Formats: sequence, C-alpha cells, structure tokens
Amino acid sequence: MADRLPGRLAEHPTVRRVRSHPKQRPPSTIDADWLREVCLAAGADDVAFAAVDNPDLASEAEHVEAALPGTKSYISLVVRMNRDNVRSTARSVANQEFHRSGEVLNEAAHRIVRGLQDAGYRALNPSATFPMEMDRFPGRIWVVAHKPVAVAAGLGVMGIHRNVIHPKFGNFILLGTILVDAPVSGYGKPLDYSPCLECKLCVAACPVGAIGKDGEFDFVACSVHNYREFMGGFTDWVQTIADSTDAADFRSRVSDAENASMWQSLSFKPNYKAAYCLAVCPAGEEVIEPYLDDRKSFMDMVLRPLQQKRETLYVLPNSAAEEHARRRYPHKQVKVVDSGIRGR
Repeated sequence: MADRLPGRLAEHPTVRRVRSHPKQRPPSTIDADWLREVCLAAGADDVAFAAVDNPDLASEAEHVEAALPGTKSYISLVVRMNRDNVRSTARSVANQEFHRSGEVLNEAAHRIVRGLQDAGYRALNPSATFPMEMDRFPGRIWVVAHKPVAVAAGLGVMGIHRNVIHPKFGNFILLGTILVDAPVSGYGKPLDYSPCLECKLCVAACPVGAIGKDGEFDFVACSVHNYREFMGGFTDWVQTIADSTDAADFRSRVSDAENASMWQSLSFKPNYKAAYCLAVCPAGEEVIEPYLDDRKSFMDMVLRPLQQKRETLYVLPNSAAEEHARRRYPHKQVKVVDSGIRGR
C-alpha cells in the first residue's frame, strides 16, 4: 500500500518506520477469560459482557453506534461501595463514598480501555456518573444506560427502588460500561432469580414517597428532592436569584445552609439529598446476614436514623410527594420548589 501514497508521505520517517514492521492484527474475537482478568486487575470488583445486538438492549444500539461506530460488545463493570458510608445520616460521608467510588470506577474503565487499545481494539468508556451530555437536557443525557446493560450481562436485577441489586454485593455498587469493537467469546446471561427480598424497606425509607408498595416509581418526586443541587434543581435556584428583588428578599427565600450546600456542590461535585433506598436495602449475600439475624435491630440501626433525621425535603406543589412528606415526616422541613424544567 505504501507505493500508492503520495511521494512525500511515503518517504516520511514515521511512515517508513511503520511500513517496515509486519502488520499485526488482534484476534477477531476477544477471549472472555483474558478480558475478565484485565478488568479485575484494573480495579473492577465484578465484570460481565453483553452483545450489542442483544434484543434486551435494542434501545441502546443507535446511541452506542454513534458513540463508537462499529461497537460489537458491552463490558459491564461493578465497583463496590463501603456500606456504612452510604448508610450514614451525614450526607457528606455518603456523598463522598459515591464520588470516590465513581472515581475508582472511571479509573478502572480508563485502564481497561488502554489495555484494549494496546491490544489492537477500539474501545470507549463513557463516564460512569457525571459528566454527561448536558446539551441534551432534559432529554437523554447519558451515552449508554449502565443498568440495563448490567442486567442483560447477568450482574444483577433491578429492585423496586430502580437500582441494580448484585447477587453478592447487593445494591452497594456503582456500574460502568465500556464499548468495544469486537465480539467477546462468552457473554453473560440474565440471572434466573431476583436478589430483591421485597422487604419494602426502601419504601419505608424514601422521604418523598417515590417508591410505592405496589412497585410504582415516581421519578419526578425522586429527582426533585434527591437531585436538588443537580440540573433542574440548580436552574430553580438560579431562577430564585433572578426573581428576588434584592439580597434581603433572596435570603428570605433561600437559607444560608442551602446556599452553602449549593456552593459545596458546585465546588466539590454535586451532592445527593438522599440515597436512603440504597442505604437500607439488605439484599445480597455479603449484606443480608445482619437482617436475617435480627430484623428489628437492623431497622433500628439502619432505617430509623434516616427516618428521624431532621432535614429539608424538596417537593413540587400539590404533589403526592408533598402530601407524603408532610404526613409521614412532620419533624422534617418541607419546602415547595419548582422542578426547573420548562413546561412541567
């Protein structure tokens, strides 16, 4: 092929050096055992693979093709979180655990992609958490949906709290996905059971009633409170600034603690207002034993402190979340806010 290149390009030292070596192509199919070892060595706690043409993942196909043309396989990664950090009533402790685990996961994915690249494959690792494609907000902002990929690969099943429950680690995990341009020799299969115990502790823990006993999920109620310092909640905070007539008016609408919390989110990554559904979930082989030994003690230790915590709950006006928060948690401040999303 070198003789078809323009003369100056063909004689370039880099071209001559590359053409002097025999071209080596990687195996057309990636060995699953080799890939698993690469992923675990990079820092993942578990890993499984799924084909891009898996019918359960049809909704992802066009998006991953746009992200990495020629994608053939998903690599689904799991990183464990430290349970008692997530269970803490101190939000700074819980949020630090989320952020730190996200960093570990993104670092592992980065190393895996480097290894695949060095082996001759094209691979891409979208962020496990944030940043995302905010120019699309409030539409689909994620490059690939990590949860359905993990379920299809056999790494867990979605609980009624809409989080993936790993059979061993429970829901104390973060998920990541790598796209690669080659098939893998072995793909995972969905679990034939759900690790979810249907104990409904997540229902009891959610401060805004986003999780129903019947399995219904109020995404808006969850996002308005939990994502108060993300996206729409941030927009509402800015709107409050714009609508205030002066500093005194603004300070009458937003407390010093709320402003300090927003500053912290802007400076040190956004802080979730609750992840109580994760905190109280007893599912998973490594997690379940204290719950089995003494369920009352488990609830007193894990659930009650979250229910009794004095905090502000953010809800939309005249919503089911507002009614639930005022009725179930009279000791918590309930603040009616806007979603920050136009047209809602």
